[in-house]
Amino acid sequence: MVAPEPDPDDPPDAAAAAPGVLLEVSGGKITAVRTGTQPPPGAERLDGLVLYGFANSHSHAFHRALRGRTGEYGGSFWSWRKLMYAAAERLTPDSYRNLAAAVYAEMALAGVTCVGEFHYLHHAPGGRRYADPNAMGAALVAAAADAGIRITLLDTLYLAGGLGADGRHTPPQGVQLRFADADLDAWADRVTSFRPEGGHARAGVAAHSVRAVPAGALAGFAELYRESDIEWPSPHIHLSEQPAENEACRAAYGRTPTAHLAEAGLFTDVHPVLVHATHLEPADVRLLREQQADICLCPTTERDLADGLPPLAELGADRVTLSLGSDGHSTIDMLAEARAAEMHERLRTGRRGTLPALLLLDALHEHGHADALGWYDDAGWIGEGKRADLVVLDLDGVRTAGFDPAQAAEAAVFAATGAEVRHVMADGRWIVRDRVHTAMPDAPARLDAAIRELLG
Repeated sequence: MVAPEPDPDDPPDAAAAAPGVLLEVSGGKITAVRTGTQPPPGAERLDGLVLYGFANSHSHAFHRALRGRTGEYGGSFWSWRKLMYAAAERLTPDSYRNLAAAVYAEMALAGVTCVGEFHYLHHAPGGRRYADPNAMGAALVAAAADAGIRITLLDTLYLAGGLGADGRHTPPQGVQLRFADADLDAWADRVTSFRPEGGHARAGVAAHSVRAVPAGALAGFAELYRESDIEWPSPHIHLSEQPAENEACRAAYGRTPTAHLAEAGLFTDVHPVLVHATHLEPADVRLLREQQADICLCPTTERDLADGLPPLAELGADRVTLSLGSDGHSTIDMLAEARAAEMHERLRTGRRGTLPALLLLDALHEHGHADALGWYDDAGWIGEGKRADLVVLDLDGVRTAGFDPAQAAEAAVFAATGAEVRHVMADGRWIVRDRVHTAMPDAPARLDAAIRELLG
């Protein structure tokens, strides 16, 4: 990036781009960061705005097959879910690896270097266990390796088919049998036996929702997490995604899902990542502020499914930690997710600037990699000893024309898109060069073939 030299009398501005930065990379790590220096012989010049790689903190890889196929002129979350179930019914470990590898390649092309896969498609049709009970999870880990990105596989506890307005949990049926383990102990036996292969993968855990996990099992989940000798990252859980979920939880337990998580011990020596949080009541907001909660927003999916808008101004950017996900993958563009979080809040409140650009980049960087996905200490920002994850944004296109280096964070979040991603490095290896995936140059064709094989 060409930019004027900074005035030495001015204080450093984290929102500004620094010109003339030399990064030294060895063994997949950044070994040195030098500013205001001339490049040594043989150094590669990266023309553009260089950012740290993006963390996509909430993904359901197979949902990508539904893009453009779910009927956009009517229906609801619940009608969309029926179509999602139809796709889930047909996947095998082999076809899931093929599909997910192409989806993760699409993520890489958009600058994602680490994904949090909220994984609940565990078993064969009818709920039969595969010979390897973690075959579907292993397929996702292999798919991430195929695409050259890291993965935190969040193996998800799913025990009930739903929570009705009468306050009763229904047994899993149909395709839900593929999601559900027999009970908490069966899930725990399976998940604690899984050791993902490769330094690119971490094992983690999640509970699907108050709809899919009865109260006793949810409390047991929290206890197991607290007492486990496995170093799992923070557990994840869908929270208050739909008004119907809140109503059913009140009917069953006499409290909101947020209060129910507290009662079950999810905030006792556990710091869960709460996904969506779109329908919070004032008491919920106060509780989450007190807990300094981690919240994962998925604005494009929340908009696509008409889920609703989380009360971000009330939660307070100084009190909660935000990460971002592309969830159902109606688009995969993490800069668009960051921008939408603030734009949605502007529409909700009639005010600008609730979420500044630097905070939104933190959601994609440190808060995503470390806080949400458990890549502690060695990922999330450009610095010595950090994993060498880099995204180079092209500044020569119409969307970034007029780029001001002094306002680089603003330009990245509020002007650039995934289309500006030119090169991507993950763990010191270039996985995208000149907008082409290095291991899967035919990624669009592979993605198309995988989806057509699945859905026709």
